[in-house]
Amino acid sequence: MISAGDFRNGITFEENGQVIQVVEFQHVKPGKGAAFVRTKTRNVISGAVVEKTYNPTDKFPIAYVERKDMEYSYNDGTLYYFMDPETYEQIPIGEDLLGDAFKFVKENMICKVLSYKGNVFGIEPPTFVELEVTQSEPGVRGDTATNVTKAATLETGAVVRVPIFINEGDVIRIDTRTGEYLERAKK
Repeated sequence: MISAGDFRNGITFEENGQVIQVVEFQHVKPGKGAAFVRTKTRNVISGAVVEKTYNPTDKFPIAYVERKDMEYSYNDGTLYYFMDPETYEQIPIGEDLLGDAFKFVKENMICKVLSYKGNVFGIEPPTFVELEVTQSEPGVRGDTATNVTKAATLETGAVVRVPIFINEGDVIRIDTRTGEYLERAKK
């Protein structure tokens, strides 16, 4: 059991049969009245984000979310297959469970498959990936104002904003949490 007074970012707990993860929290002690914990929580199964307040003495059972490394193999329509590198077992996962960051994953990449009590509810791609730029307009000479960017299509089909000096064939590093260009990768 965990009390609301012990909440920290990333903690998962059960509330009313739902698995909830703390996204943000703040302990508030007003001048009058009792202290409370203001939180922003996310339902890990549905993805819904809710702001809610708790009494610091409220207790909840801890929910243990399993994060297992699996290799993305291929997709077949709306099913994406992930292989367990230890048992070579293939698990199909529906397109609706992948999330936005999956657009940066290419075949044979290791991802974390998230499950709760055996039910898969999401995928965590690697935090940083290196992908090749397959299509990009050339930079315009003289267009050197600060932070000038252009659209670039990556080998996975994702489109990101990159600096104008990036060309087709360059390998770049992307932060999958934000979808932002970080740097040109070493070839």
